[in-house]
Amino acid sequence: MPELPEVEVSRMGISPHLVGETIKTMTFRTPKLRWDIPLELKQLEGEKILSISRRAKYLIIETKVGSAIVHLGMSGSLRVLDADFPAAKHDHVDLKLTNGKVLRYNDPRRFGAWLWSAPDEVHPVLLGSGPEPLTDDFNAEYITEKAEKRKVAVKQFIMDNKVVVGVGNIYANEALFSSRIHPLRPASKVTKEEWVLLTKEIKQVLATAIKQGGTTLKDFAQADGKPGYFAQELQVYGKAKEECPNCGEKLEEQKIGQRNTFFCSQCQV
Repeated sequence: MPELPEVEVSRMGISPHLVGETIKTMTFRTPKLRWDIPLELKQLEGEKILSISRRAKYLIIETKVGSAIVHLGMSGSLRVLDADFPAAKHDHVDLKLTNGKVLRYNDPRRFGAWLWSAPDEVHPVLLGSGPEPLTDDFNAEYITEKAEKRKVAVKQFIMDNKVVVGVGNIYANEALFSSRIHPLRPASKVTKEEWVLLTKEIKQVLATAIKQGGTTLKDFAQADGKPGYFAQELQVYGKAKEECPNCGEKLEEQKIGQRNTFFCSQCQV
């Protein structure tokens, strides 16, 4: 699944081609992705794109009459193409511009979403979300207070969007390893000093991934078709039974909250 860095890289990739341009037509080749595609999105036709922002793993394409909210799901991707470029089998949504370009949404598994939000409306999918991890609102003081009396495993805790948005599985594994915190430790047992380090590592691992273009997953590539490169620097994710880069012991794998988790039982306590 594309995680926060991949979604941010998509935003960065498509924004120069779309912001300030006018939407000519919206085409939907399927009535439903994860949810029904709302017909209100047709209201965007004839409107200028004012901005493209990101909230958690959602992209928000804003106009004065409302916004399209896009989620890439498990296998979704966005491309900016010439409008006459033939649509492929899993190309479900076209946002065609008056300048002869089209933003095309491809999603083989159809777990993504295109949603509608009226002006000044907060869509239900965004309600109750925690702070963005790369902002000052996400800090050790905030997270220590949130973690008090929480017995849930720290890995599940930092992946909870109500606590902090967008810390996906890959980056949770990496940040916990860098912080030497065992992913099964209860959140309430993480000390204030450890939260200082962990919040710093979460910010660092996400910022590095964005800078380098997002993690190369089998279903993801950047808006221009070039894959990301952060996978080359992953320390533990997907490396069960390989040697720990710190101590040389075999890395372990375990399901935590139904997600594959990779860690070193010697380095992480």
